[in-house]
Amino acid sequence: MKNLYFVIGLMAILFFSCEDAPYVPKPKVYPKINFPEKKYQPFDKNYCKFSFEYPVYAQIQQDTMFFEEKPNNPCWFNIHFPELNADIHCSYYNITGKKSFDKLVNDAHELANKHNIKADYIDEMKIQKPNHVSGFVFDIEGPAASPFQFYLTDSTRHFMRGSLYINAKTNPDSLAPVYKFLKEDILQLINTFEWNKK
Repeated sequence: MKNLYFVIGLMAILFFSCEDAPYVPKPKVYPKINFPEKKYQPFDKNYCKFSFEYPVYAQIQQDTMFFEEKPNNPCWFNIHFPELNADIHCSYYNITGKKSFDKLVNDAHELANKHNIKADYIDEMKIQKPNHVSGFVFDIEGPAASPFQFYLTDSTRHFMRGSLYINAKTNPDSLAPVYKFLKEDILQLINTFEWNKK
């Protein structure tokens, strides 16, 4: 008899505990990241034909090998962010004529558009600075491998391309604060970018 009362009591508790309670969704949260203080230093390596500012918390790593071969130009390098596990891959090309320039521009647009498969949206912004620096920025929303790409050129002799890679397999929403932080650093690079006068 005691078992019967116990079962009836348990069923009553379960029945009355199933009343409609207000559902409170968990708020979106991001992993806590301690970002370094924004401070910049000059990039003026003698193996490149340009200068810009990059963060003091980043390291320049010159590429000496590209798929087990020597890069096309000594001015291929990465801006490495060890604390954020991210890199901006940078490559430089000499423009040898209109055909060469058109190919470099088309390649840059094609590489950005390859992310259309996974991207939710690509925002293309034109760059036009008074110091003979022009180009495009590709801000790629969604689960793309490289969420931010750009190229800078003087249209006659120089062409520099950069791509941001965050080396983590996680949801783009979780990486949003890191991306926003690094995007500011790339915009600083673009805003301070100049071709060498030599």
